[in-house]
Amino acid sequence: MLNLNSSDSNSNSLSDPVSLNVGGEIYTTTLDTLTRYRDSMLGAMFTGQISTLRDKRGNIFIDRDGKIFRYILNFLRSSSLDLPDGFSEMRLLRREADFFQIRPLLDEIQRHVEAGALSLRDAPRRALLLVHVDCQVRVLHFNLRRAPENYELRTCSVHILTAEIFCTWRTFLVLLCERFSYRTTQGLTSPLPSDRRYNRLKLEWVPRPDELPQDQYEKQRYRGLVISDSWATQTHFGDLCDAITPSRSPCEVKDMHRFLEELLTVSLAEGFRVDSVTPDSMDVLNCHTLQLVR
Repeated sequence: MLNLNSSDSNSNSLSDPVSLNVGGEIYTTTLDTLTRYRDSMLGAMFTGQISTLRDKRGNIFIDRDGKIFRYILNFLRSSSLDLPDGFSEMRLLRREADFFQIRPLLDEIQRHVEAGALSLRDAPRRALLLVHVDCQVRVLHFNLRRAPENYELRTCSVHILTAEIFCTWRTFLVLLCERFSYRTTQGLTSPLPSDRRYNRLKLEWVPRPDELPQDQYEKQRYRGLVISDSWATQTHFGDLCDAITPSRSPCEVKDMHRFLEELLTVSLAEGFRVDSVTPDSMDVLNCHTLQLVR
């Protein structure tokens, strides 16, 4: 159980080391590290400008992504962005850096992205990209509750969309995993390649029809697909509060046309060109199979 602290939450009551519970992950650090950038949200929290929460063990609680926070904490300690090879959560890291308003980290992320651009990083001279897409229509029967004892049987059609992707350039699949996200009841999650060698990626999603209520959609464990955008935030520390407003929401992929449009946008920007389209080479957005070469 979490308790809102008043005087205990101020920096005067904190002493080193500081124990943090960030989304269930426990970290131990120092006040100097947390207040390295005093104009950030962490700086405001640990200089007493914003009240904090504690968990039942006395750890300062921050309701953010705990696994990603380790990279933020490492940056605060060392002023360098040290990411593992094949890191595929850059979008999420950028979002968390936006939330905490750590401007030097945002600048470093931008430099990292530019310096590690796919076209400059490990792009092979030749690469093959194969995409097979499929759409299956199924009839779903569900009960719509009208009153406590009144249920009405309804039906609707759902489109199960599948994209199976093979690419000899493994880093390109990492880019796709950053570009697309699943929308689930737990929030946005990144897809993962289908094998350890990262040469295959399978995406499967179901856009919610207007006639299907949200609770019934979630009951079927369907998930949507969105095109991930960076989030720009504005933070104000007046009156010991903050207001965070996303500039754009992720764009939902409601049909295969939208998916293929985005896939072509990303792949052509990385030097691929369309080699063959099945069944009609003149109608790429209605294709079943798409082959691109680089």
